[in-house]
Amino acid sequence: MIPWLETNTPFPDVSEALTVDAPGLLAAGADLSPARLLQAYRQGIFPWFSEGQPILWWSTDPRMVLWTGQFHISASLKKAIRKVERSMAGPAPREWEVRFDSAFEDVMRACAEPRRDGPGTWISEDIVAGYSGLHRMGYAHSSELWHHGELVGGAYGVCIGRMFYGESMFARVTDGSKIALAFLVAFLRSHGVKMIDCQQETAHLASLGAAPIPRDQFLAHLRHAIDAPPIENWKPLAPLNAAQ
Repeated sequence: MIPWLETNTPFPDVSEALTVDAPGLLAAGADLSPARLLQAYRQGIFPWFSEGQPILWWSTDPRMVLWTGQFHISASLKKAIRKVERSMAGPAPREWEVRFDSAFEDVMRACAEPRRDGPGTWISEDIVAGYSGLHRMGYAHSSELWHHGELVGGAYGVCIGRMFYGESMFARVTDGSKIALAFLVAFLRSHGVKMIDCQQETAHLASLGAAPIPRDQFLAHLRHAIDAPPIENWKPLAPLNAAQ
């Protein structure tokens, strides 16, 4: 059994999350208001549920994270990034461009579209509304890959202090999501963000350098990182140039 949350019910301690049947499941109910989402992220809790289910809140153990200093750029991805960097350094109009926060809701809706390997993600209209509210408050951000003025890849997440919580990515061209993520990682790393929360363990995230860590270790880092001053002036940083 897990507790049912009303609008004003606080979250239970994450140590109460299930360990069997649905490991990491902590509670159900409440709402997806920006205020509730901020409460969740500050405690290492995130929403994840399918259409037709109530809102489900999770705190997984172990927790999948990407240390920004361990982000893996393969040879093929490096070649694709270099092409984008050259385009962005050239005169306008540019064939390729990475922008931050110019089309946040569009990125979310693209992440919700059906995929080749299955249906769309769990991103509902309530999720879009809640995170768009966080975006207007300055807590949620998107990294976007544009080709000839068309949005072709992106990623979005939540940033509190110097802690970034990755939510979802999409690609309409080869490596589109990875390129957007690479620019985001370079920017975050330059501003002292050491960890990106990835929530769920997948082979795709592992290929980029993510790995699981104990929840206690994740929470210890989170408590320190969220108290840091917020990042200002979100502008893309070229990942390969930044590494030189």
